[in-house]
Amino acid sequence: MGANHKTSKAETGTETLAEKNNKKRATKRSKAMQEIRYTEDEIKSLDWREHIRLRPGMYIGKLGDGSSPEDGIYVLLKEVLDNSIDEYAMGFGKQIDVTINEHGVTVRDYGRGIPLGKVVDVVSKINTGAKYDSKAFKKSVGLNGVGTKAVNALSEYFKVTAVRDGKAKWAEFQFGNLKKKAKRIYKRR
Repeated sequence: MGANHKTSKAETGTETLAEKNNKKRATKRSKAMQEIRYTEDEIKSLDWREHIRLRPGMYIGKLGDGSSPEDGIYVLLKEVLDNSIDEYAMGFGKQIDVTINEHGVTVRDYGRGIPLGKVVDVVSKINTGAKYDSKAFKKSVGLNGVGTKAVNALSEYFKVTAVRDGKAKWAEFQFGNLKKKAKRIYKRR
């Protein structure tokens, strides 16, 4: 008596609980894989506004609520300020005014101003700018042509005004969509 005999699971027809669970998971994964489609219909092309709003972290880091210095609202302000600082650092700006109130933030510099024929383009066409070569901007903080476009796309209200040689042009946007613009260039008083 007392013979030692080991039986295998195959002989007894039993499975451990872990093995049963593994089989269930494998079956679920297999079904899920069969349901996932990857065809031409799943390929999407987003316009610049949609992309910035869908993936703001690529442009401004985390969105946040303004309670942390790393929150996106401060990055947006910095993007606009960088342009003013570039003008000032190169000797074109005399001062930079920043106004903050319950309605938003206004940044005003007294630099050269955006060329009037490109006011809309420089804030609404991704990768558009004058900082790709060193002719117009010998020193520059921002270089990639995205900064003010990200601000525009993420802003409920965004207005750009450029003043050059006593003439001005403006445009207003909502979440990157042009809402109004000056029909003509007008004299600045």
